[in-house]
Amino acid sequence: MEYKVIPFVASIDSKNGISNIEAQQLQSFLTIQNNTGGRYVRPKSVTPFVQPKSSCFRRGAKPSFTTTRQMIVFQK
Repeated sequence: MEYKVIPFVASIDSKNGISNIEAQQLQSFLTIQNNTGGRYVRPKSVTPFVQPKSSCFRRGAKPSFTTTRQMIVFQK
């Protein structure tokens, strides 16, 4: 079995209907993948740990943090 994992980030405008736009983008994304032979399996959240950035004299230094990325899993 071969899998394809693709990041999915919806682009939204807070002035418009957020859930409708997100749903349309996801539907379009799934349709494109389906047309290229990918079968939708499931969404997956990934939580990477971002290392701190250090610098001389603490100028521009940034602390470490975690973030969440949304991925969509397809099977070929």
